[in-house]
Amino acid sequence: MKKVFCVGELLIDFVAENQGSDLSKATTFTKKAGGAPANVACAIAKLGGKGVFIGSVGDDPFGSFLLNVLKKEGVDISLAQICDTFTTLAFVSLAEDGERDFVFSRGADKELSYDPSLRKGFHGNILHLGAATALLGGALEKTYGKYLFDALTKEMFISFDPNFRGDLWKNNEQQFIKKCMPFIEKSHLCKFSLEEAQILSGKEDMNEACDFLHEVGTKIITITLGKEGTLLSSNGIKKTVPSIKVKPVDTTGAGDAFIGCLLYQIADLGSFNKIFEDTDLLLQMVKKANKAGAITTTNYGAIVALPTKSQLEAL
Repeated sequence: MKKVFCVGELLIDFVAENQGSDLSKATTFTKKAGGAPANVACAIAKLGGKGVFIGSVGDDPFGSFLLNVLKKEGVDISLAQICDTFTTLAFVSLAEDGERDFVFSRGADKELSYDPSLRKGFHGNILHLGAATALLGGALEKTYGKYLFDALTKEMFISFDPNFRGDLWKNNEQQFIKKCMPFIEKSHLCKFSLEEAQILSGKEDMNEACDFLHEVGTKIITITLGKEGTLLSSNGIKKTVPSIKVKPVDTTGAGDAFIGCLLYQIADLGSFNKIFEDTDLLLQMVKKANKAGAITTTNYGAIVALPTKSQLEAL
C-alpha cells in the first residue's frame, strides 16, 4: 500500500445548528474538524490506507484539537506544522437539502513552509493537492508549487482537486482559473465538481469541458454530479457512473470521501499504469468511490461521517 501525501488546509468548521437558515440567522454553532486535504487523508486512513497530512495549524486549542482528530483517525501527522498564527476557521450553514453556505477566517493554513527533506519519502507514492485555500497566496501557495515539482521528479501519482469556493474568489474567477492550470496540466487525476469543470474549461457541456481539460494535460477526469453519480473521462471514454440512493443531510466532505476512496484504491495497486490501461478497472473504482461519497452525506460533519472499510463493504 503506497502512501498518499495530502497537502493543504486543516481548519475548524463551525457548523450552524439551525439547519435551513443562512449564516446571518445562525446563533449556535458546533465545532467540527475540516479542510478538504485533511478530509481526504482521513478518508484514506479510515479505509485502512496510509494517509499523510501536510499542512499548518496554529499553536492554540483549535490547532491541538484538529491534530488530535486526525491522529485518532489514523492519519500520519508527523509532517504537520504548528505556527504562531491562529488556526483557520470556517463558518458553515446547511440548507435543507444539505448544501452549504461558507464564510472563512483565514489563519495558519497559509503559513505552511516548504520542507525539502520530504522528497526522499515521496518516490513512487501519491501526492494529493486540495486547493481550497492553497492558491490564495502566502507561504502555502509557494510550498504547494514546490511539492508539485518534487512529485514530478520523484515519479509520484499526482491528484488535484481545485475545491473552488466562491466566497474566497469574489469576482476573481479568472485568477483562480490561471492558478489552477499548471496543476491540471501536470496531474494524472483531477477531481472536479460540475461547477469547477465549467468554470475552468469555459464550457457548459460536460463532454466539451472534459475535452478541454484533457488538452490542458490531465489524463483522468472525474466530475462529481451529486445524486447523479460521477462522470469519468479517461482514455477516450466518457461514462457517467451511477451512485447509490441515500437521503442526504449534509453534503460536507462528500467530494473528499469520493477522492479519498479513489486514491485509497489506486494506492493499493502494484502499478499506477493499470488505471491508465484498464478503463473497466477504473470504472469499478469510481463506482466504489461513489458509495463512499454517498455514505458521507447521511451524517453531519465531514470526518465523522467518512465511512470505514466495513461500512463501505456492507453495501
